[in-house]
This record gives sequence, C-alpha cells and structure tokens, in this order.
Amino acid sequence: MAEAPQLYLGLISGTSADGIDAALVQFNPGEHPTKCQLLGTHKHNYPDTIRQEVIQLCTPTSNEIDRLGQLDIALGELFGQAALSLLEQLNIPAEKVRAIGSHGQTVRHRPSLTRPFTLQIADPNTIAQTTGITTVADFRRRDMAAGGQGAPLAPAFHQYLFSDASVSRCVLNIGGIANITILKQGSPVIGYDTGPANGLMDAWIYAIQRQDYDHNGDWAATGSIDEGLLKQLLCHSYFNIAPPKSTGREEFHFAWLEQILSQFSTTSAADVQATLCELTAITIAQEVRRFECREVYVCGGGAHNSHLLRRLNHHLPQVKIAATSALGLHPDWVEASCFAWLAKQSLEHQPGNLPSVTGAKYPVILGGIYY
Repeated sequence: MAEAPQLYLGLISGTSADGIDAALVQFNPGEHPTKCQLLGTHKHNYPDTIRQEVIQLCTPTSNEIDRLGQLDIALGELFGQAALSLLEQLNIPAEKVRAIGSHGQTVRHRPSLTRPFTLQIADPNTIAQTTGITTVADFRRRDMAAGGQGAPLAPAFHQYLFSDASVSRCVLNIGGIANITILKQGSPVIGYDTGPANGLMDAWIYAIQRQDYDHNGDWAATGSIDEGLLKQLLCHSYFNIAPPKSTGREEFHFAWLEQILSQFSTTSAADVQATLCELTAITIAQEVRRFECREVYVCGGGAHNSHLLRRLNHHLPQVKIAATSALGLHPDWVEASCFAWLAKQSLEHQPGNLPSVTGAKYPVILGGIYY
C-alpha cells in the first residue's frame, strides 16, 4: 500500500512579536513531485496588551518569573486557538493532523554566555490540551545542548525545500532579525543571523507614530540616510563576529537605539527610519556578497517592504532578488511551514538541525513531544 500524505500544522511568532502565523502543510511521500503543499494559513494577531508584555519581557526587568509564567500560559492558549481557527476555516478535524510544531515566542536568546541558553514560551502542554493534537515544541535547546547556537533552524528546511543542485541560492528571511541560508552546490549549508531587520524599524515607527510597522517602507522612503548615524550603528560588535552566530532583541533593542540617537538629536524621525532601513540592507548585502550568490529568495514580513527591497537591489545590482513564491512557497508562510516540517522530523526520529549552520557538534533530533 502506498504511503499516505501527512498533515502537520506549524505555529510561530517571530521576533517582531506581532502575532501567530499558523500553516497547515501536507507532506507528500516518496517521489511525489511536490514535497509539501500549503493547504491553508491563518494570522492570529496578538492583542496589544500581550504584544507589549512580550516586548517588555525580552528585556531584563524585575519580577520576571511570575510575569513569564502567566504569559507562557496566555500564549499557549492563543497558539492553541490559532491552530483551531485554521482547522475550522479549512473544515478539517483535529484528528486528521499528525502533530503541531510550535516554535513559540522567543523571549530570551543568549548563545554567547558561559552557559548558553534560549527560551521560547507558549506552553505546549496548553496547546496540546486546547487542540487535542500531539504538539512538538522547544526545538532550539537540544541543539544548544549539543554545542550549537540553537538558531537559525530554518536553513535545514530551506535545504529540504529550496535547494537545487544546478544553482547556488541564498534564502533571505527578513523578520524582526534578518537571516540568510546559503545553498551552494558541493558545500555544506551555511546560515546565520545578519543583524536587525524589521525589529528596530517597527520599534521606531511605533515610538514616533504609534504604528506597528512601516507599510511598504513608505515612511523610510521619505527620509534621507544619515551617514554618521549609520556608521555608529554599524559599530555594533555583532557585525564582526564570524558565523555560526545568532542574535535577537537582547542585542538590537530600542534602548540600544535610543542611546545612539542621543548623539544625533538633530536627525529627523524620518531620516532615522531611512537609516535603520539602510542598516538592514547593507548588513544583508555584505553577507550575500561574501558567498557570491546570484539568486536571493526573500521570505518573512520584510518581503513586503518595497523600499527595503529597492535598497537591496541597489547594493546587489548583479543579483536576482525574488520572493520565495517563485520557488513554490509564499514568503509569509515559510517559517510556519518550517516548524510543521520540524515536527515531522522529530516524530520520524530524524535530525532537525544542521551543525554547519548552528555550530552543534552533531545532528540531533529536536523538540519535546506532548501527546
């Protein structure tokens, strides 16, 4: 009897902390021409109070344990509701889904400490109880236990879905933080965080205009790049660290930006936004050039920032830049699909990390399973 396709549901809230992406993915067996098919998606926005709690918890403050514990359960409930909303929308019963893969919400990522750790919340017990579906979560810490950074994990999925032996490709995810995956024929996969992306731009426009994000980069496009400010932002030590490396709000947070901006009091708010956009474009472009890629496929929320993409094209004039939809998967749903795939890997006792990416000593099976 032929092996049947399997359904997995991926859940993630990224560094931007704006809500939950839910994707239902069908993985096809054997030599099926389509490895995976996106059956449906759902965006479950965070209530503003929850989003602010997440952002505040990303920065060390007082009474963290009580706040963390309560937010962990609240997010578990929201993640479970996001999964059920998607299944209701598709009229698919929960028992048809083999498992949920939940990335959760990162609130701390410290890969460079003496005892490195990473923490993602959205209680998987609550998700499993809410949905009645086996839930796989806590993917990053096993990689860290094996000596890795715990991130990024998406490059393994990018290799599975997007690699092509005939061409060298870069997959660029532009979320709160930007990361690249280098798929080069005859070479191990390389992937790492290049630095800040939407996170700082979102924080700045929220501080000035109380808008969650800069639609299409329209506000940044009205400003001019402040070269002095840009030079100061580029002095951050992270940009000089050799991969494997990963980062987050712990390094590139609003207080860091404010401290630098105190030296540039005459720079207009629009010019700050333009400069933050340029910081993202330059730090991505210099890493793409390092590997001489001729194709870049973009996913994540930044794929909709047309001003940022124009700046990337300016810095990479000889490179083809397109959305991952050109390779068969919409840019908004690559990460959620990735965690559906990682759940599949875990239940099939297959590794989910790439040591060439994370720096782990060896491949390991990722995640805890909650039946």
